[in-house]
Amino acid sequence: MAESSKIQLFVKASDDGETIGHCPFCQRLFMILLLKGVPFTLTTVDTKRSLDVLKDFAPGAQLPVLLYDGEPKTDTNKIEEFLEETLGPPNFQSLVPKHKESSIAGNDVFHRFSAFIKNPVPAQDEALQKNLLKALLKLDKYLNTPLEYELVRDPELTVSQRQFLDGDQMTLADCSLLPKLNIVNVVCQHYRQFGIPKELRGLWRYLDSAAEVKEFQYTCPNSEEIVQAYCTVVRPLK
Repeated sequence: MAESSKIQLFVKASDDGETIGHCPFCQRLFMILLLKGVPFTLTTVDTKRSLDVLKDFAPGAQLPVLLYDGEPKTDTNKIEEFLEETLGPPNFQSLVPKHKESSIAGNDVFHRFSAFIKNPVPAQDEALQKNLLKALLKLDKYLNTPLEYELVRDPELTVSQRQFLDGDQMTLADCSLLPKLNIVNVVCQHYRQFGIPKELRGLWRYLDSAAEVKEFQYTCPNSEEIVQAYCTVVRPLK
């Protein structure tokens, strides 16, 4: 039975070796388990000192790692699928989005962010920043577009009021996107003085909603941890 199964999640530790470190994939699985409401043990792994904690069951594996009844699982996407299949209704809520568009909304943001923030050629900064902004605008448009259930309730609604990608409850899509959006905002603000524009009201409604729920609050690394993680890959501004 899933209820009695022993679940352990191993995630990256911060520089202090104990608290949650910078890893959007670790945060994604941490959020899923909290949303499922299933008992589990969280272990932060200091990747600089104690990777040997994994050597007995997942030697050489990258974090995150899930142990389910002693069986290691190391691929984040497959772990997500496994948890949804194993911890599904009627005992646990399904986290699969009802609208397929929610699963792909914002899927190009992090790629464009990485291209912008890691760009070594100053002359390309403006174009890459515009590409990132286009991806954020596209996501904002999706968040502002009423979903079918909202229009059933209010056919005159022109701007969505939902909290998350697929409605007023978090889904797998949010667990994947929110950790990355947090990184985008923190890193761009710190290194490029370019945060997510306040004019993107749908996007900020989304981020503000996430900040109010424990599944996001408790799983976020410290902002300074994120900043430090990018210090070696960001070209300094002159």
